[in-house]
Amino acid sequence: MAKFLRGGKVVIVLQGRYAGKKAVIVKSFDEGTSERPYPHAIVAGIETYPLKVTKAMPKKKVAARSHVKPFIKAVNYSHLMPTRYSLELEEIKGAVSTETLKEPSQRIAAKKVVRASFQKRYVAGKNKWFFTKLRF
Repeated sequence: MAKFLRGGKVVIVLQGRYAGKKAVIVKSFDEGTSERPYPHAIVAGIETYPLKVTKAMPKKKVAARSHVKPFIKAVNYSHLMPTRYSLELEEIKGAVSTETLKEPSQRIAAKKVVRASFQKRYVAGKNKWFFTKLRF
């Protein structure tokens, strides 16, 4: 079977707290690990999507509505649905790892890096589909 769940692939989480949310694979483990003996991936996704913005809104309101809240999670492959999209994630890769998920203070620091990266992408207007809420 072809290995298509690689770093940078945009996926949709199907189960759990973040079901229906878009995420990007940071690191994949096809064979599993000793702690998680099943194929899984570390994903960074959007918990709260940015709201709609119009030209008439003042800058302060635009800044508030352009807020992105991220999440970082290890997810089983069977709970991920791959999409045709992919993202470049050089900044995120350095911040998120398996050790990051274990320690709460490291997780918070990694979330800040992910948030800054996503925020920068959203404001620049890149990857528009990734930052829109799924409608279903």
